[in-house]
Amino acid sequence: MAPPLLTLQNIHLTFGVTPLLAGADLQVDEGERLCLVGRNGSGKSTLLKVAAGLVECDEGDRFVHPSATVRYLEQDPDLSAHATIRDYVMSGLAPGDADYRADYLLEKLGLTGEETPGQVSGGEARRAALVRALAPDPDILLLDEPTNHLDLPAIEWLEEELRHCRSALVLISHDRRFLENLTRKTVWLDRGQTRQLDQGFGGFEAWRDTVLEQEQDELHKLDRKIVREEDWLRYGVTARRKRNVRRLGDLHALKQQRRDHRGPQGQVKLEVSDANESGKLVAEAKNVSLSYCERAIVSDFSTKIARNARIGLVGPNGAGKTTLLNILTGQLAPDSGSVRLGTKLEIASLDQKRVALKDDWTLSEALTQGSGNQVEVGGKTKHVVAYMKDFLFPPEQANTPVHVLSGGERARIMLARALALPSNLLVLDEPTNDLDLETLDLLQGLIADYAGTVFLVSHDRDFLDRCCTSVIIAEGDGIWQEYAGGYADMVAQRGAGVSALDKSGGKSGKSADKPTASAEAKPERRRMANKDRYALKLLPDEIEKLSQEIARLEADMADPKLFADSARFTAVSKRLGEAMQDRADKEDRWLELEALREEIEG
Repeated sequence: MAPPLLTLQNIHLTFGVTPLLAGADLQVDEGERLCLVGRNGSGKSTLLKVAAGLVECDEGDRFVHPSATVRYLEQDPDLSAHATIRDYVMSGLAPGDADYRADYLLEKLGLTGEETPGQVSGGEARRAALVRALAPDPDILLLDEPTNHLDLPAIEWLEEELRHCRSALVLISHDRRFLENLTRKTVWLDRGQTRQLDQGFGGFEAWRDTVLEQEQDELHKLDRKIVREEDWLRYGVTARRKRNVRRLGDLHALKQQRRDHRGPQGQVKLEVSDANESGKLVAEAKNVSLSYCERAIVSDFSTKIARNARIGLVGPNGAGKTTLLNILTGQLAPDSGSVRLGTKLEIASLDQKRVALKDDWTLSEALTQGSGNQVEVGGKTKHVVAYMKDFLFPPEQANTPVHVLSGGERARIMLARALALPSNLLVLDEPTNDLDLETLDLLQGLIADYAGTVFLVSHDRDFLDRCCTSVIIAEGDGIWQEYAGGYADMVAQRGAGVSALDKSGGKSGKSADKPTASAEAKPERRRMANKDRYALKLLPDEIEKLSQEIARLEADMADPKLFADSARFTAVSKRLGEAMQDRADKEDRWLELEALREEIEG
């Protein structure tokens, strides 16, 4: 039997007071397909960094086979030291590695390689890091959330690429379908220690529940034994001193064992604040169309959405999912067609970029939006610390700045804020980002029990299948089509999954021979030109300067003395008209570029 490529034994690591890793083990054999699962904050990413040699453990052993190559995909790659994306990718290649594979992967993930690191979106940086990890074709691939910031065509392409690669895989991901399709072994990191299941992720959740039930049974037996021994101490002590001393020592050991027991991390308590019931009709769109820069985003789309529907919107990045969502909720007016909203609608939103969070807020201020220390949820008033506990934040984190929180913690804050608002229409734009599997289960249950209507934008196929009553998919050229059921139902009816944007202008995903998503789908490669990015950055300042100039000119026009000087009056009034027109033009240009940026960055 061949020796393992990588071994971690009895790994201990402590940050602060509570040990993060307390005897964790990991073994990766040649050709392994392994997923590493656990709650947010359990130490999965840290254990992967120990395996990659990036973090030194306090205690334990790490062994990597001398001939084995290891590549690690981190969640937040730093590209700043490189002039272009291609330079960053090539810096990860070793002597003898083929350049052509890097170029192939860049193309497949919608990158040219000439992008400047300081001007790429978070999604593009993530794709570049993925190329850097995959390009050397290493013996061991350590991938931390590889599907983050990828759209469905890219996820399905990556799934196919990893299925056929020779590398041993260690995957951390919240995407159930991705894990089920790729893994053959599961390592569960729980309370600092690891347990192993010799099955893929598909068998994990039932096994985990069985393990936790057995643990509860053992804990109950321990409690009963302590009660019996305490009863003996009170009523059954005899003159046989040696036996009594030993038995008393055993009782103290049992009590210490009970005190040292770390129970599983609690469940997030998701509770939504229901508003009054909306009308039976939530939204009706008739022949809606909208274009940006001569590109059709929505073309002649009609739908009628009734109360209690769960609508999923799917498509590649840049297809216009968020734009269509804004049209259906009345936040954006279409170029043509009409949208009628139902009565008594109260909307609560969760945006994918978490822009509603201010970095200088504390956790407590983020949950109360800086006002007091009370939160009203479901018609009841809670102290913010109690509400924090519902979302697994300990009281000592109340004054923690938002900017130091992890992605999963920020995601829980946004969920807590959105669910605290009274609503009968939930708008969830990529709600699954950075959430652990247990919280996803609870969010799924909340959506199922929610008394109102739900709009859901997601790239998580399993989550769409579990939650949606119908799916609206981007067909290409601004064409959107609605299908009954979840994502799998849509694929069965349509004959294909989500395809990438077709840069030639034709429809994507429904060609004559009905290509499969994994075979034909290519991620979109649209990017903003540098001059457009520069204009988007400068326009707000230019608009502000024009507004200040307009205010001064209007003050001059209000001066009665101005009319005595006809030449000056003519010059001021002319300049006022020019400035107002210039400001209007710049505002229109900014709106156009901002909308384009939103579509490109997904």
